[in-house]
Amino acid sequence: MTFAFAFLLFLIIAFLMSAIRILNEYERGVIFRLGRVIKTKGPGLIILIPVIDKMRKIDLRIVTLDVPPQDIITRDNVSVKVSAVVYFRVMDSRRAVVEVENFLFATSQLAQTTLRSVCGQAELDELLSERDKINAQIQEILDLDTEPWGIKVSKVEVKEIDLPQEMKRAMAKQAEAERERRSKVINAEGEFQAAKKLADAADIIHKAPAALQLRYLQTLREVATENNSTTLFPIPIDLFRPFIEIADKLKSQEDINKPAGTESEGGK
Repeated sequence: MTFAFAFLLFLIIAFLMSAIRILNEYERGVIFRLGRVIKTKGPGLIILIPVIDKMRKIDLRIVTLDVPPQDIITRDNVSVKVSAVVYFRVMDSRRAVVEVENFLFATSQLAQTTLRSVCGQAELDELLSERDKINAQIQEILDLDTEPWGIKVSKVEVKEIDLPQEMKRAMAKQAEAERERRSKVINAEGEFQAAKKLADAADIIHKAPAALQLRYLQTLREVATENNSTTLFPIPIDLFRPFIEIADKLKSQEDINKPAGTESEGGK
C-alpha cells in the first residue's frame, strides 16, 4: 500500500513537471501537438499535455552576433580582413522555428557572406571613410534575407579593418606627406599676407612721407624711455632736409646781397 502510494505520488509529480512550463516576459513558446504547430504561447504559465505536446522556447531579446574576420579583396585589389557585429531579434517565433532549422547559425553564415560581398564591391578608401554607408548596405541586405525567418536585423557595425603591413606603411607616408603639404601651404599663405601688408604700408608711406618720420620719432621716444646707458640713433637725412633747404635759401640770399654792397663801397 505504501509502495503504491509513493508510485502514484511520483507519477503525479512527473506529470506536473512535464505539463507545466513558465515563460518569462521576453520568452515565447511554440507549441507542437503530435508534430503540428498549434499556437504560440507566453509569457506566464503554460500547460502542456504530456507526451502529446512539445514546446520550443524562443528568446525575443536583441541578439548580439559577432562576425569573425573575413578575408576580403576589395575592388581595387587590396587584401584586408574585416570583422563586424550584427544586432537582431526574433519578431515571429513561429517562423523562426518552422522556416529555419537554426536561425542563429543561419543568420551568422548569411552575415559572413554578405560582409564579404558588400566589402568586395567597395574600394579601400570607401571602407575606411564611408563605414556608415557600408553598414547600411549590409543591414539592408540581411534584413531582407532574414525576414522570411521572422527575424529583424536592426543594426550592423563594421568593427575592424585589418590592413597589410606594407599598406599601413604606405598610408603613414601618405599622411606625413599630406601634413607637410598643409604646413607649406599655411606658411606660404602667411608670407603672402605679410608681403601684402608690407606693400600696403609702403603705399601709405609713399603717399604720406611724413607718416614715416612720425613713426621714426615715436620709435626714438620708446627707445629713450628704456634704461640704456648709451644708445646710437641712425638719423636719416630726410629729417634734416627742411632745415637744409632753409639754410640754402639764407645762404643764397646772402650771396645776392653781398656783391651789391661791395660795388657801393667802391663808388664812394
